[in-house]
Amino acid sequence: MRKRLFPTLLAGLLLIIAAAALALTSPASAAPAATINDAAQALREDPVYVDPGARDQLSVADEKALEAKILDADKPVFVAVLPDTEAFPEEGLLRTLRSDTGITGVYAIRLGDGFNAGADPQVMPTRAVENLTASVQNPATATDATSQLNAFVDRAVEQARGTAPTSWSGTGGGTADGSGAPVGGLITLGALVAAGGAGAYAVSRRNKRRKAEEERIALDKLRVVVDEDITAYGETLERLDFHPAEPGADDTMRGDYERALDSYETAKTKMAKAEHPSDVRGVTQALEDGRFSLAVLEARRTGKEIPARRPPCFFDPRHGPSVADVRWTPSGGAPREVPVCAADEVRLSQGEDPMSRMVDVGDGNRRPYWEAGPAYGPWAGGYFAGGLLPALLMGTMLGSLLATPAYASEYGGGDFGAGGEWGGGDFSGSDFDSSGFGGGFGDGGGFGDGGGFGGGFDGGGF
Repeated sequence: MRKRLFPTLLAGLLLIIAAAALALTSPASAAPAATINDAAQALREDPVYVDPGARDQLSVADEKALEAKILDADKPVFVAVLPDTEAFPEEGLLRTLRSDTGITGVYAIRLGDGFNAGADPQVMPTRAVENLTASVQNPATATDATSQLNAFVDRAVEQARGTAPTSWSGTGGGTADGSGAPVGGLITLGALVAAGGAGAYAVSRRNKRRKAEEERIALDKLRVVVDEDITAYGETLERLDFHPAEPGADDTMRGDYERALDSYETAKTKMAKAEHPSDVRGVTQALEDGRFSLAVLEARRTGKEIPARRPPCFFDPRHGPSVADVRWTPSGGAPREVPVCAADEVRLSQGEDPMSRMVDVGDGNRRPYWEAGPAYGPWAGGYFAGGLLPALLMGTMLGSLLATPAYASEYGGGDFGAGGEWGGGDFSGSDFDSSGFGGGFGDGGGFGDGGGFGGGFDGGGF
């Protein structure tokens, strides 16, 4: 691994040197004007972005110090320093930056002399961000960009949940100074050359350790739910009134029974060997296979038609295979067809709530699994294979997470989501709760997008 890393790093350094030399020999006026998308792309790599047109607000040294503070805290806190120009219209700016960056976290923007901040609610509650924003807008606590941004970051890293995104390099990425020379880039280049492969290797190790810890926490949470499922299935087998040698039993029945028993053993073995959250998918898939085998066995014994293979009951897979598709609307979501067992079909037809599978969401609270965090993705994925699950969960918390690239790229097709405590650092793209990114720049006519960020870009007091 390390042998492959150094040639890659060397090639990257040569590209950086070539780019820096080209920038030094090109007139500053030839560079294209920065956009909000440029800021978003930069924030995917480092926690602080300073637009060249706002370099007088924050020096390269102060930028690096701010980045180091965020990286050391390992928190998803993003800071953008932008000029108050037409390229960065106040209305919707905070929300647009969050959407284009696509990573859950806390976002702060210094726009000219104004300031505003927002956060995904799972990273920091709206009221907490409002209070923090108001405190750093107070002229008594900060009189310049450096003081204000440091005051905000100091408190944000203490309150933010989750961890920094793995895409951050940990080395920072300077921008041009007022003269247009890439001073930050050259400083970074020197740091990279000095640190060499050792620095890159250290960052890689940190990311691996963090991911391993996140997986351990997720697996521990899943283990409780899966053990309950395995126990429930075992109890079903114990209650089964079937003996392979009983009168009327034939080889096909005995085959169904053996498959049901094998599924039980497979589930227990796979769970005992599970090391990653994605391993749980094979466990619940084995349990689903076993319950279908029992349904087939029951049909043969009673002389009924052999049931078609259907997904398990959406509301609780322990109910066994579904018997019908029923229209159902989750709280705050859109109607959709979901597979249900016979008992839940009756309940819904009578206007009653289905018997939903409840799981722990922290602090002793239990909610339906589709309203829980990403840890339950692998568990549900084993029961509802293929592309069925995202459609069933469309508009729910778990469904939104399953649809993000983090599942496919990090954990193989929607099994698991990153981000410590499921709070921050996840890639969510434009699928996020925008209520935490409203408010406005109070001295510039308001941000105008409402939501949970009271106050505004109140720079008049500076």
